[in-house]
Amino acid sequence: MTEFTIHDEHTAPAEVAPALEKIHKSLGFIPNLYGIMAESPQAFNAYQALSEQFRKTSLPKGGQDVVWLTVSRYNACHYCMAVHSTNALRSGVDSETVAALRDGKPLGDPQLEAIRRFAHAVAAEQGNVPDDEIRAFLAAGFAQRQILDVVVGVAMKTLSNYINHLAHTPLDDAFTAQAWEA
Repeated sequence: MTEFTIHDEHTAPAEVAPALEKIHKSLGFIPNLYGIMAESPQAFNAYQALSEQFRKTSLPKGGQDVVWLTVSRYNACHYCMAVHSTNALRSGVDSETVAALRDGKPLGDPQLEAIRRFAHAVAAEQGNVPDDEIRAFLAAGFAQRQILDVVVGVAMKTLSNYINHLAHTPLDDAFTAQAWEA
């Protein structure tokens, strides 16, 4: 197994050190995923750019959390499941919804369930989503824009999930209460 360095603002490449310093000041720590990604400024910056753009999408409240948790569960990413469970609960997603997402079960809210099903289909079918799944997503009140918005979230999570798998990213103390096993 390759040991990945977990950088901080003092050891990271100069291109990303200021961003890590800002994250440290904002959160009080640097999440291990960011410290690992910092080894490659391009990986770090790509993830940050995808994250920034995904946060601007037109998905309804809680929809982004649904995508993050659905894709992270599909990819069996222990790190991201804990992080996004913690963040979803902090942002106001109810514990019943978070528990259902962690267990891969249907959601009670029809719009969030449509997002869950569609995000899962995008990940599982590698973008080759069957027409009936696309029609169901559109019938739930979404449009082509939201199809593409979900794809941005899937890309974002696939990038971080795969890095976590390769690096065996240790879970930060801030997220241990939501530790998850496949």
